[in-house]
Order: sequence, then structure tokens, then C-alpha cells
Amino acid sequence: MQRTHDLTIFGATGFVGRLIAAHLATDPGELRIALAGRSRDRLEALRRELAVDWPLVVADTAQPTTLAAMARDTTAVLSTVGPYTDSGMALVGACAEAGTHYCDLTGEAIFVADSIAAFDELAHDTGAAIVHSCGFDSVPSDLSVHLARGLADADGAGHPVGSVLTVTKLAGGFSGGTLASMRGQFAAAAADPERARLVGNEYALCPGTPPRRGEVLLESSNHGYTGPFVMGPYNRQLVHRSDQLASDGTVRLQHRERLATGRGPQGLVRAAGMIAALGAATVGFSTRALSPALDRVLPAPGDGPSPEQRERGRFRMETEVTTSTGARYRSVAADDRDPGYDSTAVMIGEAGRLLATGRAERAGVLTPATALGDALVERLRANGFTLTCERVG
Repeated sequence: MQRTHDLTIFGATGFVGRLIAAHLATDPGELRIALAGRSRDRLEALRRELAVDWPLVVADTAQPTTLAAMARDTTAVLSTVGPYTDSGMALVGACAEAGTHYCDLTGEAIFVADSIAAFDELAHDTGAAIVHSCGFDSVPSDLSVHLARGLADADGAGHPVGSVLTVTKLAGGFSGGTLASMRGQFAAAAADPERARLVGNEYALCPGTPPRRGEVLLESSNHGYTGPFVMGPYNRQLVHRSDQLASDGTVRLQHRERLATGRGPQGLVRAAGMIAALGAATVGFSTRALSPALDRVLPAPGDGPSPEQRERGRFRMETEVTTSTGARYRSVAADDRDPGYDSTAVMIGEAGRLLATGRAERAGVLTPATALGDALVERLRANGFTLTCERVG
């Protein structure tokens, strides 16, 4: 079937959507890009701002027929419209039904688990690659282990069985959309014990795998003290999904993530403070009565930091991977842009570009590594990212 567009950016007028559109506008190549959202006026204003002649598509998550029409008319949809648990499933279904590739920025385990259960088989049948978590959640984590897996395979050194990611550098703002997604997931978990168990299960995205829970909150390492990384629990679930898809369906890897807080007493205090802060956030997001207070102090969906604040953003992650033969590898993922905004815009923008140009390696409900793999690594390197891996033992 002939499609009018190659890539449609849904949610283009939101804060991150505008950054994605601006990134792609600098080098669209031959891509036929469309801007999509609820308001034609806002879409027209964005088109003028970008100085492009891209077509506009009016679509709304509250009107499923508009989502179906959008999916049928494009090769790939890139969606920034969340919280995905509340409003994303209809678009995933429309894309799976139409054989249209799809990528998003979700870090919501409930949404992705539901997507796998509902649409993995259909997407296989129609040839659609449904690729979740194509931003800072969870591209650096996923590609770090992917690089080690490829190098170990080339060395004949077995397959990854353990990986520990340490965030050694992190600066940047939290987006209102990310916070809304976190709140929505906590609220869903608080209302449904079964979903609460899913959020805490590190194999929640791996159908057929017995549940496993547990997290090291504070430890001492060669990086000094480390505490929990706020995105670690979901990233772990996503990386385990990649491992299941890369094998015969058995999860053979145990992945975890941590945030380096420094050495000495100050590092210990910062790690303990991180644990306390995450505990307080969990209570706050799970308690309906606290929502008005949170609304007054946290950014709203669509809000974001100033260009000057984003300019100070950066991240660096080091991942130690051990294989079934005892070989050890170290991957580094880093970028000198704000991880939740400018860096994320490049990650998902390039994922969307690859999907729109037929570079998906398989169909189904997938991860960045299993859908796009080395092609995404090369596109991100070409855009200034550090993505390396070496054998260290």
C-alpha cells in the first residue's frame, strides 16, 4: 500500500516534540515528514517556526478514527504523546493493525507489558515494528548491553549473564511529561495489586519468565558510593526484554543500574539522600491526596527548561558486562546534551528515521536494540554520541 508520508511526528507541538522536529529539520534527507497533533493552529505555527513545508495531520488520542487514519497514511509514527498508559494504547493498536512502524518515549512498564500482550502477535503478522522506549529511557542502557553482546559473540565468548550500569555523570532537567508518566504508573499500581506486582518485577516485559524482585539500594564500588538510579528499575525491565528477544526466548541476563554519588562521607550521605528522595517520590505519586501539592511545585506536561539550562545537560554511563564464559566487557554511553530533552530528541528522531526508511530488523513489540541495533548505534555516533565497548578481561 502506498503511504503519503514516511514519518509522522505525533505530539509535534509539545516541548520534546518540537525538539525532535527541529532536529530532523536540520537534515531531513529524502524523508517525507508530517507534523501531527490536536491543534492545526499550533501545527501551522511550528511549521512556520521550522521554515519547512511539511504536511500537517490533525489527530487526537480521544478520537481513535483519527489515529487509525494517521497510521494508515504513513510508514512510521513517532509518538511523544503520554502518559502512554492513559492514552497510548489505541495508537499502538492502530499501527499494529496497519503494519505501520511505531516508536515512543515511554518508561511505563504497565503500558509496555499491555502492549506486548495485546499486539506482539498482530505486529508480527502485519510486519509492524513497535519500538518502545527510544529516548533516555532506555536507549543508552539497551545499546550498552547490545554492544557487549555483539563483541562477545564475535569473540566466541558466550552470551551476557550479568551487567551493571553505573551513571557516572548526569546533569539535566526532568520533563513534565516524564513526571506525569511516573505519576500515572504509580497511581495505576496503587489501585491494582496485580499491576503493582508488575511494576516491581524485573522480568515484567518477558512473557513466560517467573517474576523476580529485588534491588541493591546502596553499595560501595570502584566509583565510590552508589545509590539507586531513578530510571534503573524500568531500564532493567527493558534490557531483560532485549535479552529474551535476542535468545531463544529464555532470559539469561541479570541487569541492574546505579548512580555514582562520590567517595567518602559526602558520597555516602548523597546516596542515602537519594534513597530517601525516591521513597518520598513513591509515596507522593501514589497518594491521590498529595496530587494538588505536587502540581504546584512540579513542571506540567509540555513544560521544559530554558535553552540555557539545557545547555548544561550531559550524561555518561559505564556498563560492566560478564558473559557465560567469564569474559568481561565495558561499554560507555555518553552525550554532552541534556539527556531528557536534546539528547532524547536525537535518539528518538534517529530511531524514527531508521524505521521510516525500512531499517527495522524484525517485527513485533520490540526494544531499540532488537529492532534497530547497530544501525541506531551508527546514527547516534554520527550525531556526536559516545557509544563504545571493549573487552577488559
